[in-house]
Amino acid sequence: MDSNNFTPDETATILDSIADGVFTVDGNFTITSFNRAAEDITGVPRDEALGRNCCEVFRADICEGDCALKHTTRTGQSIVNRSITILRSDGTRIPISVSTALLRDGKGGIIGGVESFRDLTLVQELRKKMEDSYTFADIISRNQEMKDIFSILPDVAESGSTVLIEGESGTGKELLAKAIHNLSPRAGGPLVTVNCSAIPDALLESELFGYKSGAFTDAKKDKPGRFTLAAGGTIFLDEIGDITPSLQVKLLRVLQEKIVEPLGSTAPIPVDIRIIAATNKDLKVEMEEKRFRPDLYYRINVIAITLPPLRERKEDIPLLARHIIERLNRLRGKDITGLSDDAMGILLHQDWQGNVRELENVIEYAFILCPGGLIEPRHLPKHFQSGISAGPSPEGDSMADIESRAIMDALARNGWNRTAAARSLGLDRTTIWRKIRRLGLKVPKPGRGDA
Repeated sequence: MDSNNFTPDETATILDSIADGVFTVDGNFTITSFNRAAEDITGVPRDEALGRNCCEVFRADICEGDCALKHTTRTGQSIVNRSITILRSDGTRIPISVSTALLRDGKGGIIGGVESFRDLTLVQELRKKMEDSYTFADIISRNQEMKDIFSILPDVAESGSTVLIEGESGTGKELLAKAIHNLSPRAGGPLVTVNCSAIPDALLESELFGYKSGAFTDAKKDKPGRFTLAAGGTIFLDEIGDITPSLQVKLLRVLQEKIVEPLGSTAPIPVDIRIIAATNKDLKVEMEEKRFRPDLYYRINVIAITLPPLRERKEDIPLLARHIIERLNRLRGKDITGLSDDAMGILLHQDWQGNVRELENVIEYAFILCPGGLIEPRHLPKHFQSGISAGPSPEGDSMADIESRAIMDALARNGWNRTAAARSLGLDRTTIWRKIRRLGLKVPKPGRGDA
């Protein structure tokens, strides 16, 4: 459509009929047109917007250093559906997606730019409702194995039985223990956590069982142990595989008889507690190598739950990333809108030996370096920026290689359903279609029901 065929009034009428906000600027980024939807979204009347610099009207998180229109006029490259946040005239922050293009005169010279934008408030509300459906007792996952764990947690919590949580470091064992406690009849009692690997062996026994005055030189008064402090509630013994054989014997007695004997005491003390244990070790191997007592293993292994590592549930990475960013925004008073497609592609490529804890650290690092808007690859730690995986990775990986593998992995996990794959990667359907075409991916036909 050639705009030269329309009068200014006709052009304004056409722009006012569009649901998206649209405005144009001249070479100095002064607003020259501003449609009705732009008024509605920003809360700024057209008469007030015209003649002002666009950054004064939008007050967006990218205006100062990473303006979309300036990028387009500087590079000649249009931007499509970039997510940012603007400040309405009433002070409300609202999420929008922006697209930009150059304006040229009849001879092809650049005379300004045009930007269209769409209010994403409803989209974000719907996404939040969807994400809430993947949240169980503060644990977030859309992975089927994790959903299976969610489904049994109420019964596990209600049972009162001893639970053993197995999983690599950083997979969320303590979070799961908290969920079990909070869902149990003991929720009104204390939850006492002991990291058995963080306390020296010489101190762990007195920490767990307590001591009586005079039990040793520095014991000036009685000190209750963690088991006593957990009375009426739950004690969480993290990294139980690290305790010494001698202490394992005493722990076995607590499990069997529900009594503790403080150091220096001659009278055992009954305790009403539930024990949840966790380990990042294979306790069966520890038993075979005589480092863990079989009788204690079978006592704590009444109900066993194994948490999958993050590399086996990569569909959770977009969900977890958004959750972490939202939490950091609240804590730090910033307004980071999310991760760019390139940054997300890099995260999806990692092996995540540190699991969710490592993901949290990486996103917090990027959050600190990102001034606003989207986290880009340049904000990630140096070894992430080049697409180098924390684990084994083919040499010479390009961004296209990383994106291709992430997309093909997501498609395979979702039965080649493009809509489901896009959702698992935190992308919209049109974006994944565009990337499949651009990367030249050969995608098998899905089963019935693909959209």
